[in-house]
Amino acid sequence: MLFTPIKPMLLHMGNNNEIDDDPNWIYDIKWDGWRILLHKEGDRVEAFTRHGNNVTAKFPELQGVGRSIKEHTAIIDCEGVVLRNGVSVFDDFAYRGRLTNTSKIEQATLTHPATFIAFDVLATDKPHTQQPLEQRKEVLSSIIEPSNSMLVTPSIVGNGSNIFQLTKDRGMEGIVGKRINSTYKTNHRSHDWLKYKHFKVMDTVILGYKENPFTMLVGTQINGKYKPLANVEFGFKPEEKTAFREIAKQIVTKVERDMTWLEPRLCCKVQYLEKTNTGSLRIVSFKGFNFDKVPEAIN
Repeated sequence: MLFTPIKPMLLHMGNNNEIDDDPNWIYDIKWDGWRILLHKEGDRVEAFTRHGNNVTAKFPELQGVGRSIKEHTAIIDCEGVVLRNGVSVFDDFAYRGRLTNTSKIEQATLTHPATFIAFDVLATDKPHTQQPLEQRKEVLSSIIEPSNSMLVTPSIVGNGSNIFQLTKDRGMEGIVGKRINSTYKTNHRSHDWLKYKHFKVMDTVILGYKENPFTMLVGTQINGKYKPLANVEFGFKPEEKTAFREIAKQIVTKVERDMTWLEPRLCCKVQYLEKTNTGSLRIVSFKGFNFDKVPEAIN
């Protein structure tokens, strides 16, 4: 298990209107970065992504992480992030993940310093996956000394609605609710873990679409020109796809490979998590047509 890829336990999406203040649930802040599993034995520390990629060489900060973990042996589940004023910035950590040049990686430790925020422990000198979450949290807090390179995520028992509002006010991604007695099941998506995210909604113009899978390209108008913002693949009802295809075939401008381009005459609402530094939208879904909007009014 140690120093080999592990597929972590995964979450289901929760309903933001059904956040439970039940004391049988623990709520964590949800950080926006990369899911990372840290493996430590002595002075050796390695980092694996949720897909099993070893990214140790990208993060010299792992030397500091090793000093923060007070156990000789440990496997810790965490989120790798870059923090700006206490808020994780996905683009910044993704930038770190793309670097391969050693000198650029060293420079990025100053401009984009990585922090690994721990939220669970799979093992120390013994396995912990079969222990209830409450006990694993106690173990985790006892073996980590917080530093610039490593922190333990804040948690609260019950009172999920308050921490959800707090993260919204801070401009954070959201929270994760977990049953207090849940065990850790590797390579399993469980309803014992639920994520609640702060999404935003905006009006966009439909610029084109693809089939297989059905995907809309949506954008906005900037200085009289239309700029693509996102490819939207999720959130469509079958009847919405059918109605769209009937309208779309009347306003096709050209077909290039698998993309059908349209006159910018149809508007729709999309839900998204955040905008990237380039203005693109992340984690986007369709929320309905907006026939009352004209494209010229969307910018």
